[in-house]
Amino acid sequence: MLLSKIFKDTGVKVTKDIDIKYITSDSRKVEKDYLFVAICGFELDGHAYIEAAVEKGAAAILINEERYDEFKDLDVVILTTLNTRELLGKIACNFYNDPSKEFKLVGITGTKGKTTTSFMVKKILEESGKKVGLVGTVACYIGNKKLMDSDRTTPEALDLQEMFREMADAGCEYVVMEVSSQSLKLGRVDGCNFNIGLFTNLSEDHISPHEHSSMRDYFECKCKLFDMVKTGVVNVDDEKGQELVEMKPNCNFITYSIYNDSENKATNVNITNELTTYNVNINGNDELIQISIPGEFTVYNSLGAISICEELGVESKYIISGLKKVRVPGRSELIDNDKGLTIMLDYAHSEESLRNILSAVKAYTKGRVICLFGCGGDRDARKRPKMAKVSGELADFTIITSDNPRTEEPEAIVKDIEAGIIGVTDQYIVIVDRIEAIDYAVKMAKKGDIVVLAGKGHESYQIIGHTKYPFDEKQYVLDSLSRL
Repeated sequence: MLLSKIFKDTGVKVTKDIDIKYITSDSRKVEKDYLFVAICGFELDGHAYIEAAVEKGAAAILINEERYDEFKDLDVVILTTLNTRELLGKIACNFYNDPSKEFKLVGITGTKGKTTTSFMVKKILEESGKKVGLVGTVACYIGNKKLMDSDRTTPEALDLQEMFREMADAGCEYVVMEVSSQSLKLGRVDGCNFNIGLFTNLSEDHISPHEHSSMRDYFECKCKLFDMVKTGVVNVDDEKGQELVEMKPNCNFITYSIYNDSENKATNVNITNELTTYNVNINGNDELIQISIPGEFTVYNSLGAISICEELGVESKYIISGLKKVRVPGRSELIDNDKGLTIMLDYAHSEESLRNILSAVKAYTKGRVICLFGCGGDRDARKRPKMAKVSGELADFTIITSDNPRTEEPEAIVKDIEAGIIGVTDQYIVIVDRIEAIDYAVKMAKKGDIVVLAGKGHESYQIIGHTKYPFDEKQYVLDSLSRL
């Protein structure tokens, strides 16, 4: 594609209109006739890799304009802008011919519930006969075909638009995407043609030097989605959901709730160890909803999905049947076994999400609630003792262990966690090695108990240092069960 088309409507001056084969911000991937975009990241500055990219065949480079004098003598086409990262989303859309204009795009943001709600929307739409793409924390799909596992909630702009092009070419009529606060902050979704946006809730998470400086910054970044959508769907039982509606008067909002007044309000909520049921008005009729994921959070997630699909014109029968059938990897996922033990994988990795899952299982479990969890390294350290306190208060026994320590020492992380449970209860143990911790949990479990392995959910890896090592939590549980 010609540079003039790639930089259409960006304000960037193209001095020589050459043909570009591909765009990348990773110098290791550069080949002949590529455009290399130098991005200043949290840890690395892409400008330091420009000469390497040129040596590998880059025909053009996009740089921050204040760096022009450093590279003006290179024998390539040089393009400049104030901030290359902010422009990446737009040029990615241009390069892939605006694929999100070829399907209806649903964006889902919030602290909790994004993954489950996105799977619910996908399942409902597929029940109605539609071809659906999904981009999210677990993986990216076209229908049942997995395109790739995900290492972040929302991919970088170039990867995202390339995936959208694949989805459009495959005939997807709808794409459902989890939209992280970071993706909105860093412009990864700039240029996307959203039809509907959903706000699930907001609670403390992602406050760190590499993410958000404050809860206000975290919230305001999420709110950016609702400057990009035609219709917003909002949980008004959440305080920040109510604030969002007031902040964006030009957005057409649809509201849902259990307790406050809203357009889509659940009534007769009933939660058992197998089902969540409630009534809600869909397309003018009072309907009974049944979902095989127990918990009040399931009511909220499904109300969000219902609100989206009703707005998209889906018939009630498909909404009801889709929610009956939906299953979400690593979200309240029970591990089938022949030992009669109840073992659940869940992605809960914040104070609020851990409280939600433990409160839910405690309400219907006859025996003990055994909770195993850790906290990630190089992330908000303030939540470590808070999560321990929650587990100490709600679980009958807690196993503190490791979870993606990254560049921190695992022993230091678990010490931070343990500080929050001391004085709350003595019913806990610290086992730094997560495999040993899983084995301990399985061995101590009895029929009637529930073991909640929190934090990893669908993840298939453990991050130590800067390296991802394979880590299949479900398989480690099955291995431990086989030794009983």
